[in-house]
Amino acid sequence: MRRLTVVQLLPALHSGGVERSTLEIARALVAAGHRAVVVSAGGRLVQPLLDSGAEHLSLDIGRKSLLTLRHVASLRRLFSETGADIVHARSRLPAWLGWYALRGLPEGSRPRWVTTVHGLNSPGRYSAIMASGERVICVSQTVRDYLLANYPGTDPSILRVIPRGVDVAQFPRVPRSDRRPRLEVARLHPPLSGDGPLLLLPGRGTRLKGHSHALKLLAALRAEGVQAVLWMPGVREPGREAYVRELEQLAERLGVARQVVFSEPTSRIAEAYAASDLVLQLSDKPEAFGRTVLESLSVGRPVLGWNHGGVGELLTQLQPSGAVPLDDEAALTRQAVALLRQPPSLANRIPYTLQAMQRDTLDVYGELIR
Repeated sequence: MRRLTVVQLLPALHSGGVERSTLEIARALVAAGHRAVVVSAGGRLVQPLLDSGAEHLSLDIGRKSLLTLRHVASLRRLFSETGADIVHARSRLPAWLGWYALRGLPEGSRPRWVTTVHGLNSPGRYSAIMASGERVICVSQTVRDYLLANYPGTDPSILRVIPRGVDVAQFPRVPRSDRRPRLEVARLHPPLSGDGPLLLLPGRGTRLKGHSHALKLLAALRAEGVQAVLWMPGVREPGREAYVRELEQLAERLGVARQVVFSEPTSRIAEAYAASDLVLQLSDKPEAFGRTVLESLSVGRPVLGWNHGGVGELLTQLQPSGAVPLDDEAALTRQAVALLRQPPSLANRIPYTLQAMQRDTLDVYGELIR
């Protein structure tokens, strides 16, 4: 395949799965000798992007305002001046802007159009732009099924299921007998010390992540005589203070306030998985994919989660004992007790790797160019 110029569009480069996938594909493009350009409003991940050899253009293409339409002309110039071969949109508003920009170019010299559906967005005309690509990448079979159910006019032949992948070098297997990660967590967070099992629920401080379910599970386990403790990294963030207070009050009412830690996001999430005995994924809203599931299993720690969306899909495939019917808190407690008393045997290899995701995405670009 000849050297390509690929332009990726997304709102910003702060943090999150969309942003991480953008950087991962940019790195793969550069490593393969291609040119990678990313357009966003910027953020803390711009420097890592530039360090990989990719380029960044700052345009606020994720701001929901009529003024944002002025960026259509800027994108059209960018596509022409860079000689873009592929334009790859990863979010709805940037996708609309990119789509209109492409419409203004001569048909014979237009870049090819790719979209990735990263989330189960509410159906409607606004979200339908994500099904407009000449190739539409779905991050899970759950997403593919969702697209075909809500946009029945979509040609199934343009859909490509490419699950997000885990970098096993960043999430290496750690034996359960290695107590060093747990001792380090206890040093940083004394309430998490002791010999009782550590439950981990990583995630942003938003109600949809199911933090209240985790607190109720902790109380139920302790009532069963399981002296568990719970760590929720990622809950404390600017603007989330009221929600954190709400969780603290719930912990007090449940009698587990001294056995739970609500902390800021940790930059050492692999070590957090390794320190834990059971990782929780209790989002009330079905997620398009379950990267937490893959990362935990890569480190060698079992996962317990609601059996819906991408999380349920992965658990059913890789660790069926961790999938519990949605909102069945009694079943959640029973299965947590079972997994803690008899940890399941986990596969040594995770099938969904970062390298596979990168390779398959570049293959999609190659399909269109060839």
